[in-house]
Amino acid sequence: MSRVSQPWPPVPVEPAVPHPKAPAPGTELGVHFAECFGCGDEADAGLHLRSTVGEGQVVHSRFTVTAAHQGAPGLAHGGLLACAFDEALGSAVGNLMRRPAVTGKLETDFRRPVPVGSTLFIAARLDGIAGRKIYVSADGRLDAEDGPIAVSARALFVVVGFEHFSTHGDPQALEKLAAQHEQNQRARAERDWEINP
Repeated sequence: MSRVSQPWPPVPVEPAVPHPKAPAPGTELGVHFAECFGCGDEADAGLHLRSTVGEGQVVHSRFTVTAAHQGAPGLAHGGLLACAFDEALGSAVGNLMRRPAVTGKLETDFRRPVPVGSTLFIAARLDGIAGRKIYVSADGRLDAEDGPIAVSARALFVVVGFEHFSTHGDPQALEKLAAQHEQNQRARAERDWEINP
């Protein structure tokens, strides 16, 4: 049975132009929240995904599969792979568009097994925007930036206001996020001062 691929994006879109203050190519992206399961440092069994801005409208992410991420013995759990793509795609949207957005739809295609100990190199691209909808897609290559594609994904993110997080989120976690953001801003200002005295 052959699969018929639907066009992507599925609707007419405008180009997704990165925000003027988006990080420059080559910039290593920090953790957006220390307790984030996708990129955070404080989530012991988390994914610890690391990302760097690439040329054009691409963010490159890396995810190393550990024994804590397995489903079948010795292989990455499909749900955790989907989680890694959600994080990588969200990183592209958040860092390049600099607009708060949440996942509306995520579709993954698993093309080959991803063994424990391997690293997925995920390249996430902005594909277009239609109103509040931001379309993105990604390919995950096994063990090298030019390795075989193991997983592909495409997603729809929806731009939301801050009230989405303040209404539905944990107030204490939001306070931690605000404190972390303030600390990051101070560190950035200190680095800028050292570089441009």
